[in-house]
Amino acid sequence: MGTRDEERVERICQALRKAGWKAFVCSLPRDVLMLSGYWPVVGNAIAVATWEGQVRVLAPEDERDLAEAGWADAVHTFAAGSLDRIEDLAEAVRQPLAELLRAAGLERGTLGYEGGAYSEPATYAAMSFYGEALRGLLGKVSPESAPAPADAALARLRCVLTPREMERVKVACRIADRAYQEGARQMRAGQKETEAAARFRAPLSVAGVGFEGAARADGFVYCMSGPNAAQAYAAYQRSQDRTVAPGEFALVHCNSYADGYWTDITRTFCLGTPGERMRTLYEAVLTAREAALESIRPGVRAADVDRAAREVMRHYGFATAFKHPTGHGVGYTAIDHNAPPRLHPKSEEILETGMVFNVEPGLYFDGFGGLRHCDMVAVTAGGMELLTPFLSEVSSLIL
Repeated sequence: MGTRDEERVERICQALRKAGWKAFVCSLPRDVLMLSGYWPVVGNAIAVATWEGQVRVLAPEDERDLAEAGWADAVHTFAAGSLDRIEDLAEAVRQPLAELLRAAGLERGTLGYEGGAYSEPATYAAMSFYGEALRGLLGKVSPESAPAPADAALARLRCVLTPREMERVKVACRIADRAYQEGARQMRAGQKETEAAARFRAPLSVAGVGFEGAARADGFVYCMSGPNAAQAYAAYQRSQDRTVAPGEFALVHCNSYADGYWTDITRTFCLGTPGERMRTLYEAVLTAREAALESIRPGVRAADVDRAAREVMRHYGFATAFKHPTGHGVGYTAIDHNAPPRLHPKSEEILETGMVFNVEPGLYFDGFGGLRHCDMVAVTAGGMELLTPFLSEVSSLIL
């Protein structure tokens, strides 16, 4: 078994006691990771953490080694498939889950489970999600218990990281740093967006596996250039079969991960000498970035960080071109715009030590292009720590 994150376990116990629940029963990989230190591959696993600090995991047999590398007190396994019969996932885990709950003394009491809409970063070609089937499953295997939606409590737990979790996020950021440096050295006018993105992405796994103790590391990279970059404010990015031309923006977005902890990073390059308009846009975005970073400290309203960046954009005359909030929670999630703390004009959230999020001022102009600079930031007792200090001067972004 791996070393237990005692601070994380104690926070889970406190949350359960506050709610008056006996346990969390979770199946989303991010929550299984938070409860047990085990990051599932395809989403079939279930983690159970009790208010007394007991942690048990139900994992597919072929993920036993990964589950045992976490800190669960006991790892139960099940066969995900058989030549003897065809059964769905819920049926395959029904009996093993019943045995796990009995062993944990959870035949009665309130069990918090994931019951709402969710965003889950995927690292495999297909992912399994129990969804509402988990509630039905609990009703069958523990009929005297009372399932309760625990989404708010789990989100609250995820948004403040322990020192151990913070270190894994920092490793993911350092992996991204190496990938950006290597990708920038290889980026040339005349490449397709898809080709450029591939050159940035390759080092995420090559540098990641075994890098600073990371057992599983990789990520995703997208390049959007010229007029295509004007659409990068959308909920997702994508590389296309467009040739990157000299003298235009090439926005490179990255979500790297290390052992289940994620980043959300963007750098916008210019291939060749930028024109006066482009230099003004760089100045506006990087000035907005500085204003946002300077406002971050414990006790500050998340909306005030957004306002600091937005006021700079307004000063430059670009208020309407800044088309999205300034940031959102990152760490257990990658691109979940509702993950707290939300740096949004209407957010009521207050920053706390241990929160990790991105700061991503950007400007987007149809037919011309888009420019975004997205950093990872951690709130510290004295203010903030910038986790992605690389390639943050205009001179380093001109290739």
